Amino acid sequence: MIIQLDMQSDVPIYNQLMNQIIEGIASGSLKPGDPLPSVRSMASDIGINLHTVNKAYTLLKQEGFIQIHRQKGVVIQPDSMPGVTPEYQDKRNAYLKPIIAEAICRGVTEEQLLQIVRDMHNEITQTGEENV
Repeated sequence: MIIQLDMQSDVPIYNQLMNQIIEGIASGSLKPGDPLPSVRSMASDIGINLHTVNKAYTLLKQEGFIQIHRQKGVVIQPDSMPGVTPEYQDKRNAYLKPIIAEAICRGVTEEQLLQIVRDMHNEITQTGEENV
């Protein structure tokens, strides 16, 4: 999996890193138990501060996407992915509601919004199928 960060983006780098790792898991290109580079190695490989990688890894661990072992290093959660929690639902709604509201203001129909979601879902899952 190749990490591509946009240093000019308004989205914080640690957030971009988290999103790409989660997308890699969702697509299947990162499988349960797969190792990730150490904090130091990841920072060096993509040219960012190691504290940024550490923050991303810490948040991914807190959310249940990765495990950090002293001996094994960082691995994708081998047991199961985190489920839908009330906290996740609140976070999801906080992100999606303004996007949907803006889309409605711009004249995007419900069917168009649903199609966009379907297309993105297919893009992510088909990416994983190509990597198998």
